[in-house]
Amino acid sequence: MRAVIPAAGIGKRLRPHTLVVPKVMINLAGKPLLGHVIDAIEGAGINSLSMIVGYKNEQVEAYIKRDYAHLDPSFPFQGERKGLGHAVLQGLEDREDSVLVILGDTVFDVDFTQFVDPEKNIIGVVEVEDPRRFGVAEVDGDRVTNLVEKPEHPKSNLALAGLYFMKDQRVLKAALEKLVREDIRTRGEYQLTDALQLLIREGHEIEVKRINGWYDCGTRESLLDSHRYLLRHTHSTEHAKGAILHPPVYIHPEAVVENSIIGPYVTIDKGSHVQNAILTNTIVSRHACIDNMILKDSLIGENAIVASPSRTINIGDYSELKFD
Repeated sequence: MRAVIPAAGIGKRLRPHTLVVPKVMINLAGKPLLGHVIDAIEGAGINSLSMIVGYKNEQVEAYIKRDYAHLDPSFPFQGERKGLGHAVLQGLEDREDSVLVILGDTVFDVDFTQFVDPEKNIIGVVEVEDPRRFGVAEVDGDRVTNLVEKPEHPKSNLALAGLYFMKDQRVLKAALEKLVREDIRTRGEYQLTDALQLLIREGHEIEVKRINGWYDCGTRESLLDSHRYLLRHTHSTEHAKGAILHPPVYIHPEAVVENSIIGPYVTIDKGSHVQNAILTNTIVSRHACIDNMILKDSLIGENAIVASPSRTINIGDYSELKFD
């Protein structure tokens, strides 16, 4: 079974962090976001990867070749970003085997062994309050009757979660090629949603599978949400004798933590040095230095230095002093 993983995006909303690394390579809970995605699907029978790369592709390729060479990876390059449909098309082949399409920057709360079914076409959906921001599935039971990309007046609250399983990748490839050949675009892009809608009109059955949730990693807030989810569902790794720990946390064996309170929901990556600090819900990237700080809900980039001098306070009874 083949997996196509779009991972070419720039990650503008996560700047300045994505000025140095692509979004899918940001470390969450001990490994790049992309690694968590691949680990989750490998247990469902994936034995071949097609990574759609673009922005800072050399980092993605080096990581995959090092840690996932056994999955026979290929790296189609998406020079121009013309939409998700255009990205997925780069990774499809004229073969009749099944394919799983999954976004490389999204964490899914789903059992992938239950999601894939070689006899069916399946898309993952989740109920949302405002479906206008998403592709939307209209259904009859579990059968999809209509798919619309970002509708102004949605008839359903089932949003497409970025998870698609097709029993024959040639069929999907042909539909996407038709979009490009006839220049069928929505909001200026070739949409995977439109290709699937073409298949429905041609009589192909597509079913929905409702998933518990998904964690997009497009903003600082959503990245930290994903980070918390991953720390709750992965082994908490702790290597800090000089600190009080409140799990779940991940501290790399080559990080130094001294005289600090760490957690919950903290990742401290390789080579970082944290001292005299209190950290909660924070990601500290490689070789960063944190000294004499209280931080929460924070992202600290590679080789960054965050430090504060000690304060001297002379304050009387019944007084109140707050530092913002």
